Amino acid sequence: MSGLTNVKILFFIKRTKVTKNGMATIFVRITINKERTEFTTRKKVSPEIWDDKAERTNGLTAEGIETNNFIDQYQKKIFSYIDFLTLDNQPVSARIIQEKLVGKKEDRRTILKIYKDHNDKARKLIGVDFSADTVQRYETSYMHTRDFIRWQYKREDMALEELNQQFINNYEFYFKTVRNCSHNTTIKYIKNFKKIVRIALANGWIKKDPFATIKLRLKPVDAVYLTKEELDTIINKSIGIDRLQQVRDAFVFCCFTGLAFSDLKSLKREHITKDNDGITWIHKKRTKTDQISTIFVIEGAKKLIAKYQHEPELIEKGALLPVLSNQKMNAYLKEIGTICGIDKPISTHTARHTFATTVALENNMPLEVVSKTLGHSNTKMTQRYARTTETLIKKNMEKIKDLY
Repeated sequence: MSGLTNVKILFFIKRTKVTKNGMATIFVRITINKERTEFTTRKKVSPEIWDDKAERTNGLTAEGIETNNFIDQYQKKIFSYIDFLTLDNQPVSARIIQEKLVGKKEDRRTILKIYKDHNDKARKLIGVDFSADTVQRYETSYMHTRDFIRWQYKREDMALEELNQQFINNYEFYFKTVRNCSHNTTIKYIKNFKKIVRIALANGWIKKDPFATIKLRLKPVDAVYLTKEELDTIINKSIGIDRLQQVRDAFVFCCFTGLAFSDLKSLKREHITKDNDGITWIHKKRTKTDQISTIFVIEGAKKLIAKYQHEPELIEKGALLPVLSNQKMNAYLKEIGTICGIDKPISTHTARHTFATTVALENNMPLEVVSKTLGHSNTKMTQRYARTTETLIKKNMEKIKDLY
């Protein structure tokens, strides 16, 4: 017998619906924890020998005995599925048991179907509501979700109504153990999945929010940035390999401008303007947030633009700098860090933090100006990028060291 206490099984016939030869179909109604489903067993019986109260035949004929044996075995099968799922720590519901007995309905809404539908629509909206990188993150998350369901539940997909808090807890455990992801990476994947759950809730496809009591909090981390000495080392290092030189230039350009990798990738000549005073500006919507970045182009950044201004391939694309994929950039930046003797995990995002901290704040740029340059909607977001360094403390404390 199943360990679940709220299980009810009822066998019945519909006397008003009989076949031409006078037979009635036996139905089963399964209720588990107040969720109910009913469906046909495909077994037929003569209505005159059926006892509604006993949920069996009178058993006085060969047909009656055979039918009762069928019902007994069918009921045992139901409890066997319930026991198996319970022992395997899998979700148990009336609909799941129905699927086990009669197969899955093709038109049922499932987790991966909804996820894929979301991603397919998002891909068609690249450049409108989504960036290509955002869609790629959702597609990566979809594959992780598919692999998780295979790993945890030994299935290719799951019904939406099977979503519960235990599913989310198992999902988090999977990322941190099987995928060996950090806490923050895990939370980012789960937040992607939460959007799919919100779609299901908004459409009324599920009634309970599996995230209702779950708080998704990122752990604060000290972002990697380069000191002035480290940045100078990278800028001045003689590099004879073209691919590394181009990656170094693109990285340094981001250190000078605060551009994120996705914004550098989509940066075009049309984003560069000059005002009446001859000052060069970059005005560009951020790919990630749609906020406008207003960037004063300093001399170091101008020199890098000038270096590549006659490259035919870039002219054809309307681009300013040669930019590889984020994955390749990060791989080559590790090489550059090693060549320059910098013992830090440098990535494309390091440039944005370096701009905010070393280039901007340490040179007395107000936080509000840094925020506008980075394309943030408020300074609270900027504070995550800018660090109060010893150099900054020293520079400001020098002003008051002789105060008393």
